[in-house]
Amino acid sequence: MIPPSTAPSDIVGRGNKEGGQLFRQWFANLSEVAERKERAAYVFVMGSLNEILKSFDMPVSFPEINALQTAIRRVSHEYLDEAEDIGYSPDICGYVKADVALQMRGGEHPMGKIPKPSMAVFTNACNTYIKWAEIWERMYDIPIFTVDIPGTRQAGIVTMPGQHRFENDRRYVEGQIRELITLCEQVTGKKFDIDKLRDCMANANRLSLAWERLLALNRSCPSVFNALTDGTVYLGVANGFRGTPEGTAYFERLVEEMEYKAAHGIGTLTEEEYRLIFVGVPCYPIFRRFNEIFTEQGGTFVNSTYLWFASGGTNRGYQYDTTRPIESLAEGLLLSVRDAMDSMFHQYAMVREMAEEYSTDGVVFHPIKSCRTVSTGLADSRRALMEETGMPSLFIESDMMDRRVVSEAQLKNRIDAFFEGLASRKHQSKAEGAA
Repeated sequence: MIPPSTAPSDIVGRGNKEGGQLFRQWFANLSEVAERKERAAYVFVMGSLNEILKSFDMPVSFPEINALQTAIRRVSHEYLDEAEDIGYSPDICGYVKADVALQMRGGEHPMGKIPKPSMAVFTNACNTYIKWAEIWERMYDIPIFTVDIPGTRQAGIVTMPGQHRFENDRRYVEGQIRELITLCEQVTGKKFDIDKLRDCMANANRLSLAWERLLALNRSCPSVFNALTDGTVYLGVANGFRGTPEGTAYFERLVEEMEYKAAHGIGTLTEEEYRLIFVGVPCYPIFRRFNEIFTEQGGTFVNSTYLWFASGGTNRGYQYDTTRPIESLAEGLLLSVRDAMDSMFHQYAMVREMAEEYSTDGVVFHPIKSCRTVSTGLADSRRALMEETGMPSLFIESDMMDRRVVSEAQLKNRIDAFFEGLASRKHQSKAEGAA
């Protein structure tokens, strides 16, 4: 509950402010690690196993987050050019190229300095992860550890805890986690402390509950946060600080803010005309302007698949059983990474569910040049959604890193036409209602 003495001015907007502060501290801590010539574990957002690494007190770096920050700060083209100059193709993942250039620069980053890796931990959630980690293996002669997560075998058939096939998969993942613990002991020289793991998992449980509540609160009208812009701040904290007291406290305070906004009808826009869902990865090279093209016409994003697959497994509010930590961690990892893969490869059903839950007026599909993993199949998903639900949708293409393929004028023309269609649809609906 919000303390009665807390003034509205102290509540509204504090989530973004405190999230920004945490994120700057995050990079400051990485800079300190780099300056001391210590090393960090490199991980990815889909299945980072932050809980295990935190239990070894190992600094953790997220190369995806490092890369997108170069785009938000409008310097990604410099990094991309450097990687392409040594032979990396313009067609491959922009995150990879930005990271390669960052390594060539000795960790130089607009937010600070990124330490070199001591090891890399990743899952098969994205095929790029595996080849990306091999670059670090060659550069630094470090151990890399792949956690192979079984995905959904067939669309519409999902196994759950307690079922024979799921338990087989869980035991398979559990065995890999135990191998990872042994590797962490070798890399850090520390003995595994299961009680520290339990503490990390307890904090992760509270954060996951808060994240689940946060998403539910955005069903209110008007919506209390923008899933594209505000959501990116929340994602950074959810990944970097999962399993820590700081991350838990941040999200619980964030829920207090959003509950206050929902109770008092305070939305992200003065006039919310259209509630939208975003499918894909944001356009970071013109991040603020990209969002403004929608908000200027009364459109706000109430949810996105990005909040789903890039939230590190927090989107469903899964709760670890700390009495059986390793077994439960394997179960949670299997569920969350499988869910993340489904949100990329079978996103049609999830988008339809979101559209119903969030009273959505339209869906924006945003494939990008340098991430075929996320973008493949979006056109088919859009067609299926429109055929079954009649939901208006927009299909626009740009990139998450490369400003050379981002045309603001072309994007705005397509978006303007989309809103004209939404306005006409809304006018027609009102006329039919009056009749």
